[in-house]
Amino acid sequence: MSYSFFCCSVFIFLLYLLVLRPTTNKGNECMKKLSKHLRQEQLQQLLENDPFITDETLSHEFNVSIQTIRLDRLELNIPELRERIKNVAVKSHDEIRTLSMDDIIGEVIDIELDHMALSILDIKKEHVFSRNNITRGHYLFAQANSLCVALINDEFALTVSSNIHFQKPVMLGDRVVTKAVLIEKKDRRAKIEVFSTVNQSQVFYGEFEMYYNNKGA
Repeated sequence: MSYSFFCCSVFIFLLYLLVLRPTTNKGNECMKKLSKHLRQEQLQQLLENDPFITDETLSHEFNVSIQTIRLDRLELNIPELRERIKNVAVKSHDEIRTLSMDDIIGEVIDIELDHMALSILDIKKEHVFSRNNITRGHYLFAQANSLCVALINDEFALTVSSNIHFQKPVMLGDRVVTKAVLIEKKDRRAKIEVFSTVNQSQVFYGEFEMYYNNKGA
């Protein structure tokens, strides 16, 4: 009797693995897919918050094909990524005083001196370790640090100190969006907070203290 009971238990367990469990997974996958109306509503909100998200990332986010995302964008009159970047870049762009554009790591797409600056860095082969395609940390630091220098409304600015945290690995092909915000500026010292994200997930945080030349600012 015990042997028969054992065989029966094994059979039921195998039946669960082969039949019941896959059915449950399929049900969960279906649950992840939203209705077209709700998907487009969330898609529009995501792109308003972060215009640099790629169609590929959105397709994974909503568990649909890239073609579906493109059709959604067309119906919502949302331009492709390249056009969205251009649209952000022309909104406001003060003249940077401390650096030439060639000295800044990444592409500055928005800046209000002594207030806020935004840049993007597309991670390429020259930015990563060849063994694992993880971005070398000094590139993320350089993007953040040069953005802090550019943010200062003065002819001369240098980094005095920084407190930085690398929170997640950044991989080959990622687009790093970095935002620098001026917290305080007085007595030739400026405090700036920097946040770097990939697909809206924070990968880097830093607090920078900057020295600037103009005592009256």
